[in-house]
Amino acid sequence: MSVTVDDDLWSAVGDPIRRRMLDLLLSGGGGTATTLSERLPVTRQAVSKHLGVLDRVGLVHVTPSGRERLYQVDEAQLARAVAQLSSVGAAWDARLQRIKRIAEAIQRSKDS
Repeated sequence: MSVTVDDDLWSAVGDPIRRRMLDLLLSGGGGTATTLSERLPVTRQAVSKHLGVLDRVGLVHVTPSGRERLYQVDEAQLARAVAQLSSVGAAWDARLQRIKRIAEAIQRSKDS
């Protein structure tokens, strides 16, 4: 099964801070920029910027909660990202197997 790769989505999950944020949001059932900044090695302002990136690619939903904004992971979009990763991984596995077969054929012809 071939899945179209969404470069913006991959770029968003490519950042280690954003991946950690997704982990925290998933494990905690959601969070705010303030609660996330308390558990990450970046400022609240940096957390807000990272959350903006995650929001733009649809990985999080935002709900106003008083003076704060509550962020929750969009599990369907996260599943889409995982499917893309799996698809790309499978394609690379197939490429590496072809390279291995070619290298083995070359080695056999040298040994003959």
